[in-house]
Amino acid sequence: MKSALITGASGGIGRSIALSLAKEGNAVAIHYSKNKESAVELAAEINSNGGKALAIHADLSQPDSARKLVGEVNKQFGGIDILVNNAGLMTDFAIEDMSDQEWDLVLEVNLTSAFKLTRECIPYMKASKWGRIISISSQVALTGSTSHSHYAAAKAGLLGFTYSAAKELGAFGITVNAILPGRIKTDMVTLRSVGRMDEWMAQTPLKRLGKPDEVASVVSFIASDASSYVTGAAINVNGGLVMG
Repeated sequence: MKSALITGASGGIGRSIALSLAKEGNAVAIHYSKNKESAVELAAEINSNGGKALAIHADLSQPDSARKLVGEVNKQFGGIDILVNNAGLMTDFAIEDMSDQEWDLVLEVNLTSAFKLTRECIPYMKASKWGRIISISSQVALTGSTSHSHYAAAKAGLLGFTYSAAKELGAFGITVNAILPGRIKTDMVTLRSVGRMDEWMAQTPLKRLGKPDEVASVVSFIASDASSYVTGAAINVNGGLVMG
C-alpha cells in the first residue's frame, strides 16, 4: 500500500482526490487547516469502506508547518509516496489595494508550502526510488485574473517549480507534474460565478462547469504506475477554456 498526502483535502477538489486515491488502494493523509469536521468525516468514510485514512491539521502559512506535517504522516504511514499540493487560498484585491501581508499570505499557502512540502518528501521518495509529486495549479496561471494577481502569480510559480523539480528528481524515479483546473464546481468558484455564468459558458467549449471528480481522476492517473513516463507536464482540465 502506498501512502499519499493531500493538502487542502477537507472539501472541493481535495476531497475528491482523497476519495479517488483511497479507492485505488492508497493510504491517504487528509490535511486540513480550518474545516476539521469535514476532514474527520472524510477520513471516517474512507475507513468505513475498507480504506486507510487519517485527518491531520496544519496551518501552511506558518514557517515550520510543512516539516511537522510530513513528519506526522511519516510517523503514521511509514513514509510518503504521493504528494498532492492542493491547498489553495484566494482573496480579492486589486494590485494597488493589496497589502504586503495579503500578497505574502497567498504566496505562502499556494506556492511556498508546495516547495517546503516537496523538500520534506523527497528523502522518503528517494529511499523507495519511487514518487509522485502533483501540484494543483490553475487556468489563471496562463490567463491572469483581475483582482487575483497574487493567486495567479502563485499558480504560475507552481508551473516553474514543477518543471524544475521534474528535471532534478527524474533520475530517482520521482515524477513531478501539474494539473490546471478550469472552472470547477466548488465553493470558491460558485461564490465568484454570480452574474457571470453566461459569460463563463460562452468562453467554455463544453458549456458547463467541471466536476471535482474530473480533476481527481486525472490525479489518480498521474499518481499511478500507468503514468510512469509522464513528468514535467502541465495538464489542462478545463472544458477547453484554455488550450495548448
